[in-house]
Amino acid sequence: MARRLSIPKRLAAEARQALLVPSGMDAVHVGVPFGPTALSEMEQLKVTKVYVMANKSSKPMVENFVKTLDEKGVLAAPINCDVSMGGAEDGLLKACNEAVSVNADCVLTIGGGAVQDAGKFVRLWLSVAADAAAAAEDIDGEKKAATVQRILAAQNKDPMPPLPPQICCPNSFAMAELTHVAGLVTRENVKSGASHPNMMPTVVIFDTTLSRGLPDWVRFGTALRGIEHAIGAICHPKATDDIRARALQGLELVNKGLKGMVQNPDSEEAQVNCYLGGWMAIRALNTGCYPSIAHFIQNQYSARFNVHQGACSGILSARILHHHREESSLYQKSISQALGREDNGDREQQSLPSAPQLVSDLVVTLPGVAKDHADAKVDEEMLRDFAEYMYNQHGEKLNKLSPKSFCNAEEFFEMLTLPIASLAE
Repeated sequence: MARRLSIPKRLAAEARQALLVPSGMDAVHVGVPFGPTALSEMEQLKVTKVYVMANKSSKPMVENFVKTLDEKGVLAAPINCDVSMGGAEDGLLKACNEAVSVNADCVLTIGGGAVQDAGKFVRLWLSVAADAAAAAEDIDGEKKAATVQRILAAQNKDPMPPLPPQICCPNSFAMAELTHVAGLVTRENVKSGASHPNMMPTVVIFDTTLSRGLPDWVRFGTALRGIEHAIGAICHPKATDDIRARALQGLELVNKGLKGMVQNPDSEEAQVNCYLGGWMAIRALNTGCYPSIAHFIQNQYSARFNVHQGACSGILSARILHHHREESSLYQKSISQALGREDNGDREQQSLPSAPQLVSDLVVTLPGVAKDHADAKVDEEMLRDFAEYMYNQHGEKLNKLSPKSFCNAEEFFEMLTLPIASLAE
């Protein structure tokens, strides 16, 4: 089947030519109603039992649609809303076991990044559950349930069996639905995950009505992740000129969209700009540049302190840029130009503020997004422990990802605690 892209002509015409439906995916629909579009896709996929997962905040908006699925006889189970922020282990395992118990042949995920990633894990478990259960029985003969270890082991199955289809209806801008990577947080508050090309979702439907009523910290925090993904790709040691060009285009669109949403949070045009720009950014990042240094640090910060990743970007993005500002100065000038163009047109880049300063200035304008560690209730002692952990456990990886190495845990701590006022230096 040819990959399909649908975006109403009235939306983001300048971005259309730069968008490519990811390999392994059937279709991406942007700015269309999710209900009839999802039903049409299910018919094409010949779905008989769809397992529906959603954020608790999304449940009221999709209950009528779930009722329609039930009336059509294709709803496998009542809607699951057990997946919490970050994809915590307990809710994820419950969903995996339930989907197997009802013999689901499709997963429909409605909500943010945690739910979209959880759907990938559910598909992974569905595809191997029969073999895993047959090979792992308790003494009393009962089949064992899903565990994180078994699910993660499934990504290494060779050959990997085809996964059941996944239809993603995101309500924000985390972009998990456009990658074949999935993250979770263990009971020990450690970030873990899986990756396989077969884990790429089948269909994505972005309907801006699903974002109605989102709290600011979700709406603006997830859109800010698009900025993070873009600058991570631009400054990545392995980035090519093509990757950087795509990331810069995405950066400009997300920046334009964020400023539009500050003026009108429900603006369809602004939300679509954030979504399409975020799409460009995440695809650039995932073309040989995943993870970026900031992405990796912020994932660990999020898991350790139970902080939303949008808040992590608000707190850390500009600080990390500042750390490697000299080593990535050429690329940071292009970031400054992209972020400054909305307000300054073709103003000479030499007269623009630094990239860390422009990112920090943008964060200040975003409602609900944490600006500093205190906003996330993370104190200096916690940060020092985190710095020791990161350098001792991940120092080698940090220095492979960062344009500038960290010499020791103290230097990492200094980056974490750099005063915001110093970003202009």
